[in-house]
Amino acid sequence: MPESPIDRVRPLLRVRQVREFSREPVSEEDLRAIGQAARWSGSSRNRQPWRFIVIRDEPTLRRLWQAGLPQTRALETATAALAIALPADERMTISHAYDDGRVAERILIAASYLGLGAGITWVRGEVRPAIGEILELPPGLFVRTIMALGHPSAGALLPKSPPGQARLPYEELVFEERLPRD
Repeated sequence: MPESPIDRVRPLLRVRQVREFSREPVSEEDLRAIGQAARWSGSSRNRQPWRFIVIRDEPTLRRLWQAGLPQTRALETATAALAIALPADERMTISHAYDDGRVAERILIAASYLGLGAGITWVRGEVRPAIGEILELPPGLFVRTIMALGHPSAGALLPKSPPGQARLPYEELVFEERLPRD
């Protein structure tokens, strides 16, 4: 009997944020596969505005963690990260934010498919110069998102909500043609 549509998308439904990692390092092959998934992400008008920085150096990861707290808390235990560098172009702010989100989600999914965990960490505007300094970014680039990567800790794998309560029911979120009027 063929798989149902919901069975085919189930791996995607199981992708989740991970913010706590074990000490086991991420392999070079896994980091390369994640980089390939990032590289092949779609972007507005196929501009591919991003450049990706793979970070494995523990002191650098911890400096990034400290600089961006609390939004960068997943970097505290991450054994690797992928920073998404974008051009600082006022005319492309919305387009680049859209592309940044698309590639971040793609990295999250790729990590999950590899049996790894990933957490999207957000870099607030006021700490972007410090992050840029830590990463030695060339002028004209900034980082808004750093993807924390690693093997999930045992605690990170525990359910965060009781069964059936992680998401609102389908009927409260998905409607045919238009939203109901209350």
